[in-house]
Amino acid sequence: MTNANAYPASQSIHTIGILGGGQLGMMLAAAALPLGYRCVFLEDTPNAPAHLYGKVYSTQQLDEFVAAADVFTLEFENTPVKTVEYLKQLSEQGEKQGIYPPPQALKVSQDRLQEKSLFNELNIKTVPFMAVSSKQEIEQACEQLGLPLVLKTSRGGYDGKGQFVIKTLADIDAAWADLGEAVTGNGELTPTPAPLIAEGFIHFSREVSIIAVRGQDGNIRCYDLVENYHHQGVLAKTQAPAVGARHLLAQAKNAISAIMNHLDYVGVMTLELFVSKDENGKDTLLANEIAPRVHNSGHWSMEGAVTSQFENHIRAVVGLPLGDTDNIKPSIMVNILGQYPKVSEVLAIDGSHYHTYHKTEREGRKIGHITLMPSDVADLDNALSQLVNVLPNKVGLDK
Repeated sequence: MTNANAYPASQSIHTIGILGGGQLGMMLAAAALPLGYRCVFLEDTPNAPAHLYGKVYSTQQLDEFVAAADVFTLEFENTPVKTVEYLKQLSEQGEKQGIYPPPQALKVSQDRLQEKSLFNELNIKTVPFMAVSSKQEIEQACEQLGLPLVLKTSRGGYDGKGQFVIKTLADIDAAWADLGEAVTGNGELTPTPAPLIAEGFIHFSREVSIIAVRGQDGNIRCYDLVENYHHQGVLAKTQAPAVGARHLLAQAKNAISAIMNHLDYVGVMTLELFVSKDENGKDTLLANEIAPRVHNSGHWSMEGAVTSQFENHIRAVVGLPLGDTDNIKPSIMVNILGQYPKVSEVLAIDGSHYHTYHKTEREGRKIGHITLMPSDVADLDNALSQLVNVLPNKVGLDK
């Protein structure tokens, strides 16, 4: 039997402060309640989903938010690093229990150049890339990396935003106007304050991701590799586990474990990857980016894993033992984008689980998700077909 006194930090924590109040914060709070913890949130968006689970403070109320919580975490990688560093300082002074993940993880994830440089430093394969800060350097990147080429902002951008595909040299001017220069209030153009990143275009067969959780004691547990399908940069569905990818799981585990250990990471992290071919024609993984938080591609774990990504993140943040990450059975998670379906029609499908984010409908917006886990695994594809028939928005579900 494990001695409860082995986890003293968890006993002195009552309230978790979450930086961000979107659906991820809401689902973290829902996982925290059964474990005996309440959550408060720092969020400026009115009626953010998390308000249903705890008090929401605006960024102008930072001191009140800090006073209300014992330990802190985040749900969005674009959280200001200065805020996380401030919370870390309070923890080092003994005023708070900690901030997880650490500021360094946030810094790396917010800068694509730092991120890919770290991957290479840890011998994790990536697409070839270069930093570029002018049209001339973009031309050099086109020559060195070849065409087509993907130009991205090194900071900011998500769900497909902040990038431009250069197919011919004639596209350089448009790419620079779109990403390299910003219009000031007086109408003048000013160069981007951070370098852009040019990435060589690679042929890949599919996009996958691995989610792992690291405890305060350094213990790491990994979920299965899953396959993701996107529509215009937005995740449409995730299949867990990824079919026919078992031979790649060890490579994915080694990569995410190396990153987490290097950053002294605590909590859930996601590593997005491409499946490509190496020089010998064998399947290999290329790291794309990390997310220092619970992730959309792990929502299936709420029903599909022994311990969900949300519960495991809470466990890590408060210093409790990590939970089993094994799959219960294969499942498919589908995002509800833009418009809600009829709940009764969804729940009429065997093995369906419906989650709303309590958001207003808007084109392209993630407003909920559905996980399919029919009692007979052989019915999984049929269940997906039934679901597609009742969804008002079917984008990205034709694969």
